[in-house]
Amino acid sequence: MSTQLAIAGAAGRMGRALIAAAGDDAGLQLVGGSERAGSPSLGSDLGLLAGGEALGVSCVDSPLAAAKTAQVWIDFTTPAASLAALSALKATSVKAIVLGTTGFEPAQEAQIAEAAQHFCIVRSGNFSLGINLLMGLVKQAAERLGPDWDIEIFEAHHRRKVDAPSGTALMLGQAAADGRGVSHTEIAVYDRHGVTAARKAGEIGYAVARGGGIIGEHEVMFASEDEVIRFSHSALNRAIFAKGALAAARWAAGQSPGLYAMSDVLGL
Repeated sequence: MSTQLAIAGAAGRMGRALIAAAGDDAGLQLVGGSERAGSPSLGSDLGLLAGGEALGVSCVDSPLAAAKTAQVWIDFTTPAASLAALSALKATSVKAIVLGTTGFEPAQEAQIAEAAQHFCIVRSGNFSLGINLLMGLVKQAAERLGPDWDIEIFEAHHRRKVDAPSGTALMLGQAAADGRGVSHTEIAVYDRHGVTAARKAGEIGYAVARGGGIIGEHEVMFASEDEVIRFSHSALNRAIFAKGALAAARWAAGQSPGLYAMSDVLGL
């Protein structure tokens, strides 16, 4: 039986990617989608919004209406909108939530933790299956390789990206720090220049490039005096994030309430 799915922010870039990817997944049925009040996309067919064939499902301005028959809610919107939906969805049939929204304040994190007593919530800053597998490999390498192995992280994105290092690069650095059992905040180094840039023992260094239309390139290097190991990932299109979120949705539909990560989805 198909998992019934509703999508928040259906007219946004991620929302359209999710709709398109869900249409290619026989294990999922799209039953609803929402947008903010006043959006010009309200009333539009979700399939047409994503550039495909009509699905007979219209975009609405209420999570309650969008998720009327849904089992899983996918949300890549804003902290305020996501939290409002978490509260409203308690009155629906939704059992699981895939949450890709970022930027929550500490008080808002507490609201998510409370909602996880009611829903299975899968959270991630990056839903690419490859990136999440890479995080697991990086953590294992950091656990097994000694402190004489230096860790450096390289990332490249398109010229329009405003934050650096990328959130994904920081996730990889956190995975390495977790593997070593140390505080990422205390050992991360984001800038090296001049004559005082000699590497200190135990650092995790970051290097950033911005240019053209690069979707996302990440590499984690472990280097000793005798050899070098490199783990890398290249994003070839943005559909990878939607496909990962849908994989999380299929997994979450059968889980008990709680707060989960993509490492749980992948069995890491």
